[in-house]
Amino acid sequence: MKRLFLSGLSVLVILITCVSAAPQHINNDRFKEEFLNRINKIRAKGCNCGVTYFPPAPPMKWNDQLEFAARGHALDMSERHYFSHTSMNGRSMSDRALDAGYGFKGYKSYAIGENIAQGQTSIAEVMNGWLHSEGHCRNLMNPAFKEVGVAEIDHYWVQDFGGRGEFSAREQQMIKSGRYKLVQREVSQGH
Repeated sequence: MKRLFLSGLSVLVILITCVSAAPQHINNDRFKEEFLNRINKIRAKGCNCGVTYFPPAPPMKWNDQLEFAARGHALDMSERHYFSHTSMNGRSMSDRALDAGYGFKGYKSYAIGENIAQGQTSIAEVMNGWLHSEGHCRNLMNPAFKEVGVAEIDHYWVQDFGGRGEFSAREQQMIKSGRYKLVQREVSQGH
Protein backbone atom coordinates (compact mmCIF):
# COMPACT_ATOMS: atom_id res chain seq x y z
CA MET A 1 0.00 0.00 0.00
CA LYS A 2 2.83 2.37 0.92
CA ARG A 3 4.65 1.62 -2.36
CA LEU A 4 1.50 2.40 -4.40
CA PHE A 5 1.07 5.72 -2.59
CA LEU A 6 4.70 6.74 -3.24
CA SER A 7 4.38 5.75 -6.90
CA GLY A 8 1.25 7.88 -7.27
CA LEU A 9 2.96 10.79 -5.52
CA SER A 10 5.90 10.58 -7.95
CA VAL A 11 3.54 10.76 -10.94
CA LEU A 12 1.77 13.77 -9.38
CA VAL A 13 5.10 15.58 -8.86
CA ILE A 14 6.11 14.89 -12.46
CA LEU A 15 2.76 16.19 -13.76
CA ILE A 16 2.97 19.35 -11.64
CA THR A 17 6.54 19.95 -12.83
CA CYS A 18 5.55 19.55 -16.50
CA VAL A 19 2.55 21.86 -16.18
CA SER A 20 4.48 24.58 -14.35
CA ALA A 21 7.33 24.48 -16.90
CA ALA A 22 4.98 25.04 -19.86
CA PRO A 23 5.22 28.45 -21.57
CA GLN A 24 2.63 30.93 -20.39
CA HIS A 25 0.35 31.12 -23.43
CA ILE A 26 0.34 27.58 -24.84
CA ASN A 27 -3.28 26.55 -25.54
CA ASN A 28 -4.58 29.74 -23.96
CA ASP A 29 -7.85 30.29 -25.79
CA ARG A 30 -8.38 33.74 -24.26
CA PHE A 31 -4.95 34.87 -25.54
CA LYS A 32 -5.75 33.65 -29.06
CA GLU A 33 -9.27 35.05 -28.98
CA GLU A 34 -8.16 38.50 -27.83
CA PHE A 35 -5.48 38.72 -30.51
CA LEU A 36 -7.81 37.57 -33.27
CA ASN A 37 -10.55 39.95 -32.12
CA ARG A 38 -8.18 42.93 -32.10
CA ILE A 39 -6.60 42.06 -35.44
CA ASN A 40 -9.89 41.34 -37.18
CA LYS A 41 -11.62 44.43 -35.78
CA ILE A 42 -8.95 46.64 -37.37
CA ARG A 43 -8.96 44.63 -40.61
CA ALA A 44 -12.75 44.91 -40.85
CA LYS A 45 -12.62 48.73 -40.62
CA GLY A 46 -9.44 49.45 -42.56
CA CYS A 47 -6.87 51.91 -41.25
CA ASN A 48 -4.01 54.23 -42.05
CA CYS A 49 -0.53 52.76 -41.80
CA GLY A 50 1.57 55.88 -41.76
CA VAL A 51 0.31 57.94 -44.69
CA THR A 52 -1.08 54.96 -46.63
CA TYR A 53 -4.71 53.95 -46.20
CA PHE A 54 -5.39 50.23 -46.18
CA PRO A 55 -8.98 49.29 -47.02
CA PRO A 56 -10.75 46.55 -45.07
CA ALA A 57 -9.18 43.11 -45.38
CA PRO A 58 -10.62 39.64 -44.80
CA PRO A 59 -10.41 38.29 -41.24
CA MET A 60 -7.44 36.19 -40.19
CA LYS A 61 -7.62 32.73 -38.67
CA TRP A 62 -5.35 31.34 -35.97
CA ASN A 63 -2.69 28.89 -37.17
CA ASP A 64 -1.00 26.58 -34.66
CA GLN A 65 2.07 26.08 -36.87
CA LEU A 66 2.66 29.84 -37.00
CA GLU A 67 2.10 30.02 -33.22
CA PHE A 68 4.71 27.28 -32.77
CA ALA A 69 7.23 29.22 -34.90
CA ALA A 70 6.45 32.43 -33.00
CA ARG A 71 6.78 30.72 -29.62
CA GLY A 72 10.15 29.24 -30.55
CA HIS A 73 11.51 32.62 -31.63
CA ALA A 74 10.13 34.43 -28.55
CA LEU A 75 11.70 31.81 -26.30
CA ASP A 76 15.03 32.01 -28.13
CA MET A 77 15.14 35.83 -27.85
CA SER A 78 14.22 35.63 -24.16
CA GLU A 79 16.80 32.98 -23.30
CA ARG A 80 19.62 34.55 -25.33
CA HIS A 81 18.75 38.20 -24.60
CA TYR A 82 18.58 39.63 -28.13
CA PHE A 83 15.93 41.31 -30.27
CA SER A 84 15.94 40.61 -34.01
CA HIS A 85 14.01 38.90 -36.81
CA THR A 86 17.15 36.85 -37.44
CA SER A 87 17.90 34.21 -34.81
CA MET A 88 21.34 34.08 -33.24
CA ASN A 89 22.05 30.97 -35.35
CA GLY A 90 21.19 32.88 -38.55
CA ARG A 91 17.71 31.44 -39.08
CA SER A 92 15.12 33.70 -40.70
CA MET A 93 11.38 33.88 -40.11
CA SER A 94 10.99 31.83 -43.30
CA ASP A 95 13.25 29.10 -41.88
CA ARG A 96 11.28 29.04 -38.63
CA ALA A 97 7.89 28.88 -40.41
CA LEU A 98 9.03 26.04 -42.65
CA ASP A 99 10.52 24.14 -39.69
CA ALA A 100 7.18 24.51 -37.87
CA GLY A 101 5.43 22.85 -40.82
CA TYR A 102 4.05 25.99 -42.47
CA GLY A 103 5.20 25.06 -45.95
CA PHE A 104 4.54 26.25 -49.48
CA LYS A 105 4.62 23.02 -51.50
CA GLY A 106 1.32 22.35 -53.20
CA TYR A 107 0.04 25.92 -52.87
CA LYS A 108 -0.55 28.48 -55.60
CA SER A 109 0.69 31.37 -53.46
CA TYR A 110 2.65 31.68 -50.23
CA ALA A 111 3.42 34.74 -48.13
CA ILE A 112 4.81 35.15 -44.63
CA GLY A 113 5.58 38.09 -42.37
CA GLU A 114 6.56 38.79 -38.81
CA ASN A 115 6.13 41.49 -36.21
CA ILE A 116 8.24 41.47 -33.06
CA ALA A 117 8.17 43.64 -29.97
CA GLN A 118 9.85 43.73 -26.59
CA GLY A 119 8.80 45.11 -23.23
CA GLN A 120 5.04 45.51 -23.62
CA THR A 121 3.00 44.05 -20.77
CA SER A 122 -0.37 43.41 -22.45
CA ILE A 123 -1.95 42.48 -25.76
CA ALA A 124 -3.56 45.93 -25.94
CA GLU A 125 -0.19 47.64 -25.48
CA VAL A 126 1.67 45.56 -28.05
CA MET A 127 -1.13 45.84 -30.63
CA ASN A 128 -1.28 49.62 -30.13
CA GLY A 129 2.47 49.83 -30.74
CA TRP A 130 2.29 47.71 -33.88
CA LEU A 131 -0.62 49.71 -35.28
CA HIS A 132 1.29 52.97 -34.76
CA SER A 133 4.37 51.64 -36.58
CA GLU A 134 3.95 51.82 -40.35
CA GLY A 135 5.73 48.58 -41.21
CA HIS A 136 4.08 46.55 -38.48
CA CYS A 137 0.69 48.01 -39.38
CA ARG A 138 1.22 47.06 -43.04
CA ASN A 139 1.74 43.44 -41.97
CA LEU A 140 -1.45 43.52 -39.91
CA MET A 141 -3.46 44.92 -42.82
CA ASN A 142 -1.86 42.91 -45.65
CA PRO A 143 -4.69 41.03 -47.41
CA ALA A 144 -2.20 38.35 -48.53
CA PHE A 145 -1.92 37.28 -44.89
CA LYS A 146 -4.81 35.01 -43.98
CA GLU A 147 -3.46 33.28 -40.86
CA VAL A 148 -1.62 34.33 -37.73
CA GLY A 149 0.08 32.82 -34.71
CA VAL A 150 1.36 34.86 -31.78
CA ALA A 151 3.45 34.13 -28.71
CA GLU A 152 4.76 36.10 -25.74
CA ILE A 153 7.51 34.95 -23.44
CA ASP A 154 9.00 37.27 -20.80
CA HIS A 155 7.71 40.34 -22.69
CA TYR A 156 9.20 39.22 -26.00
CA TRP A 157 6.33 39.22 -28.50
CA VAL A 158 6.36 37.48 -31.90
CA GLN A 159 3.46 37.69 -34.35
CA ASP A 160 3.89 35.45 -37.40
CA PHE A 161 1.63 35.88 -40.44
CA GLY A 162 1.01 33.52 -43.31
CA GLY A 163 -1.06 33.25 -46.42
CA ARG A 164 -1.34 30.26 -48.67
CA GLY A 165 -3.62 30.11 -51.68
CA GLU A 166 -4.80 26.82 -53.09
CA PHE A 167 -5.04 25.88 -56.74
CA SER A 168 -8.54 25.64 -58.18
CA ALA A 169 -9.80 22.25 -59.32
CA ARG A 170 -9.24 23.34 -62.94
CA GLU A 171 -5.67 24.45 -62.21
CA GLN A 172 -4.95 21.17 -60.41
CA GLN A 173 -6.13 19.27 -63.47
CA MET A 174 -3.93 21.41 -65.76
CA ILE A 175 -0.90 20.78 -63.52
CA LYS A 176 -1.51 17.04 -63.63
CA SER A 177 -1.81 17.13 -67.41
CA GLY A 178 1.41 19.11 -67.72
CA ARG A 179 -0.27 22.21 -69.19
CA TYR A 180 0.75 24.29 -66.14
CA LYS A 181 4.32 24.60 -64.97
CA LEU A 182 4.95 25.49 -61.32
CA VAL A 183 7.50 28.17 -60.49
CA GLN A 184 8.58 28.67 -56.88
CA ARG A 185 8.47 32.24 -55.55
CA GLU A 186 8.47 33.34 -51.92
CA VAL A 187 7.24 36.62 -50.50
CA SER A 188 8.14 37.52 -46.94
CA GLN A 189 8.05 40.68 -44.90
CA GLY A 190 9.37 41.40 -41.43
CA HIS A 191 9.03 44.47 -39.29
